[in-house]
Amino acid sequence: MSDALDDGPFFHGTKADLHEGDLLTAGFRSNYRPEIVMNHIYFTALVDGAGLAAELAAGEAPPRVYEVAPTGVFENDPNVTDKKFPGNPTRSYRSTDPIRVVREVTDWPRLAPEALAAWRERLIAIRDVERGEIIN
Repeated sequence: MSDALDDGPFFHGTKADLHEGDLLTAGFRSNYRPEIVMNHIYFTALVDGAGLAAELAAGEAPPRVYEVAPTGVFENDPNVTDKKFPGNPTRSYRSTDPIRVVREVTDWPRLAPEALAAWRERLIAIRDVERGEIIN
């Protein structure tokens, strides 16, 4: 671990149906800017943050949250930390190494439909004005 502030547990939100022991890796399209293939795998120490990511993930499958464990070095996610916000208020991290699925979390708080719609509109607005540049 480099400058990361947490020891875990960590969570990852997705629409993928995963199982204990599965490895998640970098190299997939961003949920927020699908034209970008990500160089990192992202996770958070906040189950709510993983839930939001799961709700916003591409695809029609149900959103899922998994407890995960990094297999290597990880760092604070610069997309939501010091370059944009002081510290790491979202407790978000990224790694070029895989993260391992520990278990599925089934009791995470779901967003109300209105809140989810507002988040989706916000992401569209960010993409439209190209303010939402991803540090990859």
